[in-house]
Amino acid sequence: MMPPARCGSSIFLLLISICTQISGVGAFVGVNIGTQVINMPSATDVVATLKARQITYVRLFDADRRMLNALSNSGIEVMVGVTNEEVLGIGQSSSTAAAWVNKNVAAYLPTTNITAIAVGSEVLTSIPNAAPVLVPAMNYLHRALVASNLNFQVKVSSPQSMDMIPRYFPPSTANFNSTWNSTMYQFLQFLKNTGSFYMLNAYPYYGYIKGNGIFPIDFALFKQLPLNKQIVDSNTLLHYNSMFDTMVDAAYYSIEAYNFSGIPVIVTESGWPWFGGAKEPDATIDNAAIYGNNLIERVLNDSGPPSHPEMPISTYIYELFNEDKLPGPISEKNWGFLFTNGSAVYSLGLSTSDSSNVTDSSSGVGLFCVAKPDADPTALKSGLDWACGQGMANCSNIQDGQPCYEPNNIYNHSSYAYNDYFHRTISSGGTCDFSGTATTTSVDPKIISSDFFTGYGSCIFAGSSITNTSRAFTPPSGFGPPSSSGGGSNLRVSEFTFLSLALLIVLVQL
Repeated sequence: MMPPARCGSSIFLLLISICTQISGVGAFVGVNIGTQVINMPSATDVVATLKARQITYVRLFDADRRMLNALSNSGIEVMVGVTNEEVLGIGQSSSTAAAWVNKNVAAYLPTTNITAIAVGSEVLTSIPNAAPVLVPAMNYLHRALVASNLNFQVKVSSPQSMDMIPRYFPPSTANFNSTWNSTMYQFLQFLKNTGSFYMLNAYPYYGYIKGNGIFPIDFALFKQLPLNKQIVDSNTLLHYNSMFDTMVDAAYYSIEAYNFSGIPVIVTESGWPWFGGAKEPDATIDNAAIYGNNLIERVLNDSGPPSHPEMPISTYIYELFNEDKLPGPISEKNWGFLFTNGSAVYSLGLSTSDSSNVTDSSSGVGLFCVAKPDADPTALKSGLDWACGQGMANCSNIQDGQPCYEPNNIYNHSSYAYNDYFHRTISSGGTCDFSGTATTTSVDPKIISSDFFTGYGSCIFAGSSITNTSRAFTPPSGFGPPSSSGGGSNLRVSEFTFLSLALLIVLVQL
């Protein structure tokens, strides 16, 4: 019979293993917390913000003791990071790796729920001279976890850039840069042997702006494409609805090109900048909100990319706060969806407190279909006539004397009719296209102030928070106004029932 002490230890490890397996069922959405932030809030304030917005998965780029202490007993699952500067030392010394694990992982478990170690960030493409020690560093860290009986609780991997895959379309022909053949084989062998996952940093924003017009921006933003513009891999005839799926599938095909299978891909970074310089016109609040919310919907539908629909794509959004200390173009400093005081840069549907969720396909609350400012007036008139006629939109409010008649121009009237049609049909597959004259936005036309939409007054658009008080729409905030965060629902269903059943089974077998 097993001695009591070892029996208790085994039960604990078994429960950890069960928890890990359960958390692997279905996909989750997490958030990156960067460190290059001017006026970074205290660790306790950061955790309070995470709790208020019911964010239950975070990735740290280091192993900051204040953050790890603040995350204790928070219920938040944590990925800690080995910095690029630390990789070289750890990769050359098993004792350095053991000391790192003891100091930054073992010292905080189990109260701080650390479940993964990200070894560096895009090491092979950002500091290629460290390539020879990357896999040794991962091995040393894993061995240290084994020595502490933590290898079932904590997995080791290393985030890789899409730059590792020179051509990701068509996905079926994708392969890793041959420069790293030996390293990648060892890397994938380690992941396979330890039951870990491939960490991918996937940015459709960069894929779009570097693509020289090959793909439309709608493809990068998860928007539905017209039938004649569908993206298809000619080798497999698989259809791709987003650049995000294309990138993830390219990673799977690249892994399989090395004759490895069964290694899940987890996206450790993905997002869209909300502000940029004069030469960065696609870095806008609208695009960031649309991408972020559509990304959340995509992840939480629990399906994988076309070649592996059975492999959900858990993803960490980049990022919580703007890292305004970072060098480079203006957009590099503006990826955060929150200001450091906790108020929203734009609404992101992480919980019902962030209720302008543009992915609510059943109601479309917080999503509006409006005429494009540069659309041809004649084409808009055709779209307006169709929406009010065959499309059966309720156009009574844009008649003379009604609330939405003014301003009396084709752009305003078309926007109202387009939006009414969109909201009447969205639950049955209605789209916002109108022969290319319409686009979706997360900004309520009620509160827009520009030469395009002006003077709506008492005119209320379908999907506006004014008519949906149970899910109030929060417009994009200014630079850092004070606000309070409400409660919300978790991104994933509670696993308490499963854990209780697992515990009961273990106790019965004692």
